[in-house]
Amino acid sequence: MTGRRITTLSYLYTPADNNRRLAGAFGHGADAVIADLEDSVAAVAKEQARANVREWLQRRQANDGEHWVRTNAGLSGLDDIAAVFTPGVFGFCLPKVSSHAELRQAAELLDSLEATFHLPSQSIRLMPLIESAEAIVALTEIAQAPRVLKLQLGELDLAADLGIDPDLNETELLPLRMQALVASIAAGILPPVGAVSRNFIDDEAFRMTTERLKRLGYVGRAAIHPNQLPTIHHAFSATADELAIARSLVERYERSVAAGTGAFRGVDGTMIDEAVIRSSRRILSLFNTEREQENS
Repeated sequence: MTGRRITTLSYLYTPADNNRRLAGAFGHGADAVIADLEDSVAAVAKEQARANVREWLQRRQANDGEHWVRTNAGLSGLDDIAAVFTPGVFGFCLPKVSSHAELRQAAELLDSLEATFHLPSQSIRLMPLIESAEAIVALTEIAQAPRVLKLQLGELDLAADLGIDPDLNETELLPLRMQALVASIAAGILPPVGAVSRNFIDDEAFRMTTERLKRLGYVGRAAIHPNQLPTIHHAFSATADELAIARSLVERYERSVAAGTGAFRGVDGTMIDEAVIRSSRRILSLFNTEREQENS
């Protein structure tokens, strides 16, 4: 990779109580790092983890990717935001969100912090983690909440809450993934981020589930181990050939429409119309010229 990715594909969770790992997290090639204050940090280490995150954000380098922080759940999460906030943060992952009201509280706190630090309004984003049946029911209002950039399913917690025991193909999770995708697109936010997998040993199984997420319409996936990053990048990246085909189709379609025809026959004999072109435009909107150069 010759430079920063234009589209964020990989999110590497890193325990915030381990200062050494946090400091070196971007060295593994992740597009984004999520400093974790929640599940990976013992209660006795929470304050030290907050201090580590503040230092990490203050050391942010211009060529680093997105700096996210996963807070603790509920009111403790608001305390986390206030405690670690610096201008270096890109956004906050809020775990176990179940309502629009929780996100509104976080958004109001960020309004105040942005003003205090003289940052542009609405510049800090939120990524709610969907981890309960209650959250699934409230998906529409959660996706429409202020500052929400994208959703992420917390599938391990969600499966436990619902009593689901996914097979190797994760078939049982498909309806939940689809609901998150539909809610995101309807709300006009970015497609969801694929959930973490505890499997960082079986590369083939991880590749199959990651490619399945891409076919489902997801863009990117979270990781718990650097070994998972190459598979994520390969699965979700657009190749130079894919970008060239998408651009050619859009250009041909625009010429066709200008000539008074709404559809035309592609080189493989299939019909090309507005529905096909929407997919091509989506690819081009996600991956621009700088990204093409990285994949060529």
